[in-house]
Amino acid sequence: MTKESLNGKWTQAVGSIKEQWGKLTDQDLEKVKGKKDKLVGLIVEKYGDTKESVEKKVNKLLDNLTSK
Repeated sequence: MTKESLNGKWTQAVGSIKEQWGKLTDQDLEKVKGKKDKLVGLIVEKYGDTKESVEKKVNKLLDNLTSK
């Protein structure tokens, strides 16, 4: 997914992100503002998962959004 398409799908992605990672607040997601690398870092920080694991999950979620 390109940066442009992530920004375009950000509103849709927020709902899915909040479903999967409920510890993330609206303020957290406002800080991220569609930047995938910042989102991954935030999830790693809040959940303690590995960066690689989180990147795979985020990519899968975003790929699902773009395929709809």
